[in-house]
Amino acid sequence: MGPLAGLKVVEVAGIGPGPFCAMMLADLGADVVRVDRASGALTGDPSTPPADLLARGRRSVAVDLKHPDGVATVLDLVERADALLEGFRPGVMERLGLGPEVCLDRNPRLVYGRMTGWGQDGPYSSTAGHDINYIALAGALDPIGRRGGPPVPPLNLVGDFGGGGMLLALGICAALVETARSGKGQVIDAAMVDGSAVLTTMFHSFRAMGIWDDERGTNLLDSGAHFYDAYETADGRYVSVGSIEPQFYAELLRLTGLEGEDLPWQHDKAHWPELKERLAAIFASKTRDEWCELMEGTDVCFAPVLSLAEAPDHPHNVARGTFCEVAGITQPAPAPRFSRTPPEISGPPPHAGQHTEEVLAGWGVPAERIAERRASGGLA
Repeated sequence: MGPLAGLKVVEVAGIGPGPFCAMMLADLGADVVRVDRASGALTGDPSTPPADLLARGRRSVAVDLKHPDGVATVLDLVERADALLEGFRPGVMERLGLGPEVCLDRNPRLVYGRMTGWGQDGPYSSTAGHDINYIALAGALDPIGRRGGPPVPPLNLVGDFGGGGMLLALGICAALVETARSGKGQVIDAAMVDGSAVLTTMFHSFRAMGIWDDERGTNLLDSGAHFYDAYETADGRYVSVGSIEPQFYAELLRLTGLEGEDLPWQHDKAHWPELKERLAAIFASKTRDEWCELMEGTDVCFAPVLSLAEAPDHPHNVARGTFCEVAGITQPAPAPRFSRTPPEISGPPPHAGQHTEEVLAGWGVPAERIAERRASGGLA
């Protein structure tokens, strides 16, 4: 049903950003086949899906990538695919016999997406790393944190998912549009360090304008401003306010009882710490629910800070269908939304190798070839 319906994608199984990219493509309607390791095939009950939500919406083929028949099977899929994505270190796919040159020779229209932390080249390209390292080098970690404190890792949302998997999904979609015009495939080098740097573009603008200081926790959007922060409430929970524009700031003053006081100018940074202390004391005087009753539905720019467990039950998220339940697990629903071709989760996460014969037969691999490769050990 989704806008990518009819597209075939091969995902060489990995961790983090690669599966997230594949999940996005599958949510949008692509037929994404996950190539899993034969060693982990069907170790669980097929009637009970795994809880690895990043693998949702796909079918799984289990092959031995160190066996010639396993590699040959992947190339059979590549021949019939529109795109492939992988997340190994540079050179690994080449050593397996599945590098871009081989795959594009087999299928010249193939879009070959490569997901790494440091990129396919550069001094760091062959070294190990994780999200925290990529966003550190990109300049995205240093500004995140409170004044006088250390940088705070923003989970792995910036490197793995925002600067990594999301941008690879965008790259694959863009390349597929170009392939429709040119008839030629190409290779996408999606590096999390590059993607994380792109996410900081606005802050480079702010520095160039002279409105951003390099000291963390002292700026408009990094907890420096009293009108853009999260505040603890009387019950130990938190609320968020983002009253940047003057009309929204006026609402904040009105609803917190500060309206009419002779206060410093909103953007006088020298007074932000003292104003933050005043607001902290005010927000600590009521519970989170009391503040919700007072501020929800106004133009303060307000929302309660919800936990992962609470978010699916908030009335706004319920009304929007922001979360859904698949196979008994509550999870975020596909996004964004489309008026004619709504995306959907086509199924729960698969066990490794759960659909090997089904996929190969459905993608046109002859039955005798499947049987021969199973007998040789190339297939699980």
